[in-house]
Amino acid sequence: MPGNPRLPGIRRSRRLRLRLLIGAAVALFLATVMPSGPASAATSICSNQTGNNGGYYYQMWSSGQGSACITMNSGNSYSSSWSGIGDFVAGVGWNPGDTSTKSFTGSLNASGGTSLVSLYGWSTGPLVEYYVMENYVGSPPTAGTYMGQVTSDGGTFDIYEHQQVNQPSIQGTATFEQYLAIRTSPVSSGTITVSNFFNAWAGHGMNLGTLNYQILATEAWGGGSGSSNVSVS
Repeated sequence: MPGNPRLPGIRRSRRLRLRLLIGAAVALFLATVMPSGPASAATSICSNQTGNNGGYYYQMWSSGQGSACITMNSGNSYSSSWSGIGDFVAGVGWNPGDTSTKSFTGSLNASGGTSLVSLYGWSTGPLVEYYVMENYVGSPPTAGTYMGQVTSDGGTFDIYEHQQVNQPSIQGTATFEQYLAIRTSPVSSGTITVSNFFNAWAGHGMNLGTLNYQILATEAWGGGSGSSNVSVS
């Protein structure tokens, strides 16, 4: 997934990290033309699709390099695995999202490349893609402009704002902002007080519009392999 390699904050792996940062954008853009449908418990999905399972929205997307699958264990939980992956995004959550506090577990085992477990979503009016990164293996992306920190849910998060120019989005090719909150010490379970992050972003002039979908996503890129087990409530 292409990005602007001249953005500040991107070090040795800048192109790879920027590909991640529009990974889910591409996933959503492609999902609009992929068939969606219900999934049942313990169903493995290895092709690009979105749908609903037990009252929860789900998404599975891979760039096609390497292999990746998501297994729907129940409506609000899934496991995933990937090998030699180029880019991969999968998760479960809500469509539309909301500001309620989320509880989660997100164990992550990976080698090579970079992998994340994040609360991930979009808004429209303005069009914004956002991440609250809770767990990661490898270096998390630090694209764009460092805006400060926010303390929430027992941790400290670095805030970044990053503009994507003419990139895939849920509204087709567009220019939009990405809002990032990256936990400085990753955790595999806890709570996400969503309103704290929305308010912190707004305090830096980073405003969200009408919420679109919102998932607890596993994301991986850079040729690595691994697995995750994630649940939300």
